[in-house]
Amino acid sequence: MKSVGKLVWRLLLLVIVAVLALQLYFFVQIWWWVDHNPQSTSFMRHQLSIQRETDPKFQLQYIWVPYARISNNLKRAIIASEDANFSEHEGVDWDALEKAYARNNRKGKIMLGGSTITQQLAKNLFLSGERSYLRKGQELIITYMLEFFMDKQRIYEIYLNVVEWGTGIYGAEAASQHYYRSSAAGLGASQAARLAVMLPRPRFYDKNRGSAYLSRRTGLILRRMGSAELP
Repeated sequence: MKSVGKLVWRLLLLVIVAVLALQLYFFVQIWWWVDHNPQSTSFMRHQLSIQRETDPKFQLQYIWVPYARISNNLKRAIIASEDANFSEHEGVDWDALEKAYARNNRKGKIMLGGSTITQQLAKNLFLSGERSYLRKGQELIITYMLEFFMDKQRIYEIYLNVVEWGTGIYGAEAASQHYYRSSAAGLGASQAARLAVMLPRPRFYDKNRGSAYLSRRTGLILRRMGSAELP
């Protein structure tokens, strides 16, 4: 029995060491990205592998542009649509999370939701698309690491450059060129609002651009953009 107990403790210690090593990896990587731009994200690599199962030559559309070269219309539209309190919270909107948790319980399944821009970035940079409370816990840890190392503008700059906007389309510049044959700097208010509304389901809306919901929601975001506070 003693040998079994020792084995259990050793396994537990190995798990703890592995978890701490993973957190250290996240910590160092985020520190590096304070002044270096990500070349790709975990989400990008995962989606690329899926696409290459049917098309070995598939390439992502991903063009990094500095924060100053992204239209303020788009910056305001995404904050109005995705995270109205982005400039004020410390990475997590606990009220929104509480509402999402209650909604999950009512529906009897894990749908989650309530994620801030920083949380979405944490997921895109490092995690899978799996929906579980364990993954959500890791997302929260990474979120606070991002907020510790980076100011809001740097977090938003990275987010705007790596977020998915359709099959193989990542970042504001690639999205602007794909949908409007424009640069990210040249987006008008209506164009920006429409791109912001696409974010929860970008691949779906890329294929269903005539969606009535997309049009209605775009009008709502246009009205909200004026009050959106930029970092």
